[in-house]
Amino acid sequence: MAAPREQLGTVEAEGSSGRQGNSGVEVVVSSDPAPPAPLCPHGPTLLFVKANQGKEETRRFYACSACRDRKDCNFFQWEDEKLSGARLAAREAHNRRCQPPLSRSQCVERYLKFIKLPLSQRKFCQRCQQLLLPDDEEKHRKHQIVGDISITQLKRPSQLLYPLENKKTNAQYLFADRSCLFLVDLLSTLGFRRVLCVGTPRLHELIRLKASGDKKSNIKSLLLDIDFRYSQFYMEDSFCHYNMFNHHFFDGKAALEVCRTFLQKDKGEGVIMVTDPPFGGLVEPLAVTFKKLIAMWKEGQSQDNSHKELPIFWIFPYFFESRICQFFPSFCMLDYQVDYDNHALYKHGKTGRKQSPVRIFTNIPPNKIILPIEEGYRFCPLCQRYVSLENQHCEHCNSCTSKDGRKWNHCFLCKKCVKPSWIHCNICSHCALPDHSCNGPKDGCFICGELDHKRSTCPNIFTSKKVNKAVRKQKQRKSNKMKMETTKGQSMNHTTVTGKKKRRERAHQYLCS
Repeated sequence: MAAPREQLGTVEAEGSSGRQGNSGVEVVVSSDPAPPAPLCPHGPTLLFVKANQGKEETRRFYACSACRDRKDCNFFQWEDEKLSGARLAAREAHNRRCQPPLSRSQCVERYLKFIKLPLSQRKFCQRCQQLLLPDDEEKHRKHQIVGDISITQLKRPSQLLYPLENKKTNAQYLFADRSCLFLVDLLSTLGFRRVLCVGTPRLHELIRLKASGDKKSNIKSLLLDIDFRYSQFYMEDSFCHYNMFNHHFFDGKAALEVCRTFLQKDKGEGVIMVTDPPFGGLVEPLAVTFKKLIAMWKEGQSQDNSHKELPIFWIFPYFFESRICQFFPSFCMLDYQVDYDNHALYKHGKTGRKQSPVRIFTNIPPNKIILPIEEGYRFCPLCQRYVSLENQHCEHCNSCTSKDGRKWNHCFLCKKCVKPSWIHCNICSHCALPDHSCNGPKDGCFICGELDHKRSTCPNIFTSKKVNKAVRKQKQRKSNKMKMETTKGQSMNHTTVTGKKKRRERAHQYLCS
């Protein structure tokens, strides 16, 4: 689930909007062909830079794409750092040790053997999170074992496996049945026949369950997920071990071709991508990955359909709306609140600020998506879309403006609707919380300080680079001058000391003669 990257060692830090105070870490996303990034156990790393508002850039560095805390993946390398052959060999050995103990084909082979076992012999080790064959039982004799694993349980692996709840690495929160059933019914109503589930294991399960129990349902599903434990429950055409932050298939070209075939089947018709990234991830690398999946889908399109878009449901908190729309301008945010089983806060039915902030961003026209009236959603004839009950239409903005499920108030000075807890500040000239700091750090561009764009898209970035280059040259000249003066002083001092030593030696020889 998504909050921004918190820590990457001693020089890397990013706050809730990409900065802490007047500095922060940004991911470097380049459209130009770049040299291959070094690998960590989670695949190709990402390139980061620490930016300071009004100051020049520091050195750029590579770090893990999936883990925000170096305790979980301690990979760190300066961009211009040269590594010896011994260090590269040690890194490759470490990456191999960190991979799953069984290959994808071995997992499939074990699964086929497991389902042939009688019910009494089908066992699951809760400690190792592994399906056990009869030959494995002795090794797990002292572990907590669950027996009589039914076929129904095998079809719901998310209920057998412990959720990975490390917020800085996996943050594996699972859809509540309410949200999951809504999504399955909505996908069926919209006429989709294939669903690419990127990081949505529970949705993948329900689609397959519905297809097996309902002969009229012909929806197929492919799960891409970083949790390798799902490898032991699915065949190769149903699951790919995948890192969505760097578009890395852990099982290589074979898994990549499975995904490509799934997206391009029937010339790409009838397929949708549904993704629920960890909220600890960065929007930029996710957007880059999704664009690569879109490009893969477009490869199977004819030239006549080049204008079409791959339908997408991107499930993320509402406060990332501007960032998502920056990369996907055709996306809009639905009012539907997505909730999770194993999250203490993201629950449906709560009111006020306690409501789930998770929404669905999509490029499907919102007038085609019907939200459940029994849950308090209503159709706005002016906006031509379903909205939450308290999201009232503003005649001044000419839209239903609320983002968080509460009724927002129109500010005539700001000329827009704002949260009900905000008031207009005459010092800041915009609405904010009553106890906000007028002199506090403001989010926005590190170069010019404007709030409507990031450093990477700043129109002054080239001017800033020239100024920074000139400043660096000036600093370098000053540093070289100081070194020369220091060296000269040390040389003069050395000459003086040597002369005194020789005079003392001659005096000593004279006295001893």
